[in-house]
Amino acid sequence: MIWQTHEVSNQYEELADYSLYDSDPALREVLLRADADWAEAGLRAYGERLGKADSFELAEQANRHAPELRAFDRRVDQVDSHPAWHQLLALYREQGLVSMPFDNERTGRWSATMAGIYLHGQVEAGSLCPATMTQAGIPLLRREPALWALLGDKLFSRVHDSRDLPLERKASAWIGMGMTEKQGGSDVRANTTQATPLGAGGRGGEYRLRGHKWFWSAPMCDAHLVVAKTADGAPCCFYVPRWRPDGERNAVRIQRLKDKVGNRSNAGCEVEFQDAWGVMIGEEGRGIPTIIEMAGYTRLNCVIGSAALLRQGVVQSLAYARRRMAFGKRLAEQPLMRAVLADLALESEAALQVAARLSEAFERDDAPAQRGWKRIVMPAAKFWVCKRAVEFSGEAMEVFGGNGYVDGPMARAYREAPLNSIWEGSGNVMCLDVIRALQREPQAWQALLEDLAVLSGGDPALAAALAQLRELAARPAELEPLGRRFAQLLALTAQGCLLTRHAPAALAQGFVASRLSDGQWGRVAGALDANRLQVNAILQRALPA
Repeated sequence: MIWQTHEVSNQYEELADYSLYDSDPALREVLLRADADWAEAGLRAYGERLGKADSFELAEQANRHAPELRAFDRRVDQVDSHPAWHQLLALYREQGLVSMPFDNERTGRWSATMAGIYLHGQVEAGSLCPATMTQAGIPLLRREPALWALLGDKLFSRVHDSRDLPLERKASAWIGMGMTEKQGGSDVRANTTQATPLGAGGRGGEYRLRGHKWFWSAPMCDAHLVVAKTADGAPCCFYVPRWRPDGERNAVRIQRLKDKVGNRSNAGCEVEFQDAWGVMIGEEGRGIPTIIEMAGYTRLNCVIGSAALLRQGVVQSLAYARRRMAFGKRLAEQPLMRAVLADLALESEAALQVAARLSEAFERDDAPAQRGWKRIVMPAAKFWVCKRAVEFSGEAMEVFGGNGYVDGPMARAYREAPLNSIWEGSGNVMCLDVIRALQREPQAWQALLEDLAVLSGGDPALAAALAQLRELAARPAELEPLGRRFAQLLALTAQGCLLTRHAPAALAQGFVASRLSDGQWGRVAGALDANRLQVNAILQRALPA
């Protein structure tokens, strides 16, 4: 007997089969503003593909079936990932997003890359890890002639080659990075991994590496860039491939896979270098600045990735709230829920606008103001946007009630969100980086303040925030204990200025009024004075009905 105890009604799946690109007016405006309209057709097609139900299903499968370590008798360590993982990497690589900032000189290339990352990250974030690291490794490796001759065409390739083979036999390459060790964490200078020259050594020289890495993300990458110390204790950067030039596997031994909170599709592990072979890249003794240059690019992608999670949260929340009935009304018609949805929408577009402006600064790093955005706003945005994604992904999940806590896009986003805040420098590291940048680049700081003043359009609340930033920055001895407060104020001010210049008035005024004028804002999402906001305009902007 088949029992039928009730009729199913008022239940709705997460939104799928929609265009991530066409449903996002703010993103389209960003591309036009950056003269990146040449990329629109490709991004529109990618947004259509990513929005299909089967793309969300690939993301679900890749995260449900986590990578598995196979350690063979001959210590040939291999991590096997679900086919869905490779399909996602292939989709991403086909767009040219891995190399787009570096394989051409077209205006808007960084903005177009940002848009592609932002779209992909709304569906599956784990596959952004190898893509981000590979992209960030390109400028470093391009300065090493011998390695670039081997790698150049493989890094610029639009084909995903998942085979575990020597690079000479592959169509493309993925590059990872390895800094963190047990005893050091963010303190890379505490690393103990040793590098011994096999010959004369120096830049381009061969070395034998012995030591460990506590976090080794995407272990099946074809090579990793690694920090290790030479005999004199100087940290240097090394290219460590999965296969040695003699055709044998390199002695990078996987100890175990990490059991992570989220980011389940992407393998993370601990490794030991048992006299692994590597080549020094960059200047001898300058390993930390070399790898930090790479981290500059990956930190930008952390901001973009968090903006993507915020965007997916507001889209799914709005789509669900417009259908779900509660207490005789649709959720989206309930005043208190509207306050929460408006807060989500404000946060989402503010994150996109600052990610877009930072991407432009990477392309146009030719003036003090651009340096100000890249060196000073960048770590503040990485601190703030990534933190906001943690809180607001929880709020988006709560819109779905108990269903949101069950496996699905909202639960996965919630598990994913903390990673961007920790990865590539945790919150305190980012705040300290803001302070260091202020002190080292006073000209860039002054140019940034002038640029923000122009963008603010004379708004009184923004003018007051800029005055407070100037005052705090003028007291360097007192600044470090206030690092988080300063970084938060800088990020909010930058976002408010960008929205004032580029977003509709309802959204810009709502952001400034809630974030900078309301002393009660910020303790919890939705605790804003929605009576002072044009909520209908804000929600329509976020997801046109």
